[in-house]
Amino acid sequence: MSLSSKTHKGSLFCCAVPDCRSLPTMGCINSPGFMWVSIALILCFTAADPSPRVLNPMQVFLDSESFNSSIEHGVFLPLYSKVLPSVHISLRGASPYIGSSRFPLQVTSLNLVVQVAVGNPPQKQEMVVDTGSELSWLECIHNPLSAPGSSFNPFLSTSYRPIPCSSPVCTKETNNFPVPTVCTSNRLCQYSYSYADGTFADGVLGSDIVTLSPIHGSPVLKIPNFVFGCVPLPVPDTPGLMGLSQGSLSFISQMQPNTNPGRKFSYCIPDHVLHPESAGILLFGDSPFSKYLRYTPLYTQSIPLPYFNRVAYTVKLYGIKVGRRLLSIPPTVFLPDNTGAGQTMVDSGTQFSFLLGAAYRPLRQAFLAWNRGTLNPVQVNFPKFEGPMDLCFSHPAGAPFPEVTPVTLLFDSARVRLESHQVLYPVPKEIAGGQNNRTIYCFTFGNSDTVPMYLNIIGNYHQQNLWIEYDLQNSRIGFARAVCNIN
Repeated sequence: MSLSSKTHKGSLFCCAVPDCRSLPTMGCINSPGFMWVSIALILCFTAADPSPRVLNPMQVFLDSESFNSSIEHGVFLPLYSKVLPSVHISLRGASPYIGSSRFPLQVTSLNLVVQVAVGNPPQKQEMVVDTGSELSWLECIHNPLSAPGSSFNPFLSTSYRPIPCSSPVCTKETNNFPVPTVCTSNRLCQYSYSYADGTFADGVLGSDIVTLSPIHGSPVLKIPNFVFGCVPLPVPDTPGLMGLSQGSLSFISQMQPNTNPGRKFSYCIPDHVLHPESAGILLFGDSPFSKYLRYTPLYTQSIPLPYFNRVAYTVKLYGIKVGRRLLSIPPTVFLPDNTGAGQTMVDSGTQFSFLLGAAYRPLRQAFLAWNRGTLNPVQVNFPKFEGPMDLCFSHPAGAPFPEVTPVTLLFDSARVRLESHQVLYPVPKEIAGGQNNRTIYCFTFGNSDTVPMYLNIIGNYHQQNLWIEYDLQNSRIGFARAVCNIN
């Protein structure tokens, strides 16, 4: 695209183009007054109509005024993307949401991490942001003589309290846990929390003060008596987990009503390929530009079903496009059946997306057909991309990132268009190995049937460059296209 001119009006830099259809997906304007995160709204000019108009209503723009207003009512935290060992450590058979595990666990995974302070005096802790989990937990050192380190030491906090198994927190608030809690020999509340990859995190429940120390002037927030799990993991530098599901013990549910009256949180994840070192943003409170978001209602299920996670953020996915072609996938594939299998959940704690085989197979076939001649399929044998992730390509090393046909996810009242950097993942050489003068790219959708797990997951790789708002009070999720990297 060649720009015919650039104009400066007020605090906005706008771009003029001869044809609206030639605009790229990402933005062409920015605000010099907004100094640390770029959220772009695409505006379009034509020769016939010089006044700007919105090209895509799913684009948002955050200017200085709206930002300054929003920090008075919300808490902003930097959101970092980190490649970490799997935070789900103990593999034990099956969970209620999946079948028996028989695929290689990923050695590393890209996680979204924030920093909080826990205890009195506060101890800095990193936590993986996980909208697919209810329980927050930390790696704990149960040794009063240990010096402060990356793990949380309850003995060094005067405000830490273990949760007894007779407490209502243990007997009632854990009803949504996949596995019931039990009593330890000293009458403490012990849990065993399962995840969609078949792994478990075991520990005891405790409570303490959690302090959020935000950025750029938004207020410090303290959450007293915050309930979380203490996991005695022997893995150094393993971050904890911030459970952000709809469950009663999730991080968002334990925030006081006066600190987050609307029960909302949002995040914006930067492009992992174009901006690998950039941070995104996590916001607790009202979004400064909700009016720009396209909302889709959350799917609810009042009756407990064996394969339905009722505290997950379940949305109605009704179709998938490759390019302009709507794939022939029966609508029933995207609806939970009478056992609860088949729900579609938005999960920030899973890197890639997974679809049930009846949806994955036609997507795989159409993507190959539309990109024949652009991509060269190749067989790989490294663990991260075998089994569920079975479509990879070989590309000349040093060549530009391949431009491929976009994939669009169609939700009720909203849609998310995935461009090349979200559809393909450049496999690091230390994982691919032995590919001289070639770069390996893999398709970022996997087959749930091969795991096996009985649901569709929209992972964080397909949430890049989107502002996503979780509105629990109104039972909906909002999406808007954005540029999310902190400058």
